[in-house]
Amino acid sequence: MPALRFGKQSGMLYLILGRDAADALPRRLAARPAHLQRLQALRDEGRLVLAGPLPAIDAPDPGPAGFAGSLIVAEFGSLQAARDWADADPYVAAGVYAAVEIHPFRQVLP
Repeated sequence: MPALRFGKQSGMLYLILGRDAADALPRRLAARPAHLQRLQALRDEGRLVLAGPLPAIDAPDPGPAGFAGSLIVAEFGSLQAARDWADADPYVAAGVYAAVEIHPFRQVLP
């Protein structure tokens, strides 16, 4: 299978999994515009594969139950570059995430 290229760089994909802190919903909502702006920049650079929140309950709109976290799959030049990007996320600064995991990701499908 040929290597997939999303952006102009020849990096690889990384999965970023942010796990929300308890009672993070108000902080999440306040920081959301800045968080989305960074994701849109990745998209505009052709580096974003997918991104979205993880509802805390089995519903598209969890309402006051909030979210368990967020998942991002994007192209970065290195694991350290992915960590640096994740560390600078507005959700981290606002205390939305209690923990962030970053893993190299190999897309097989689609």
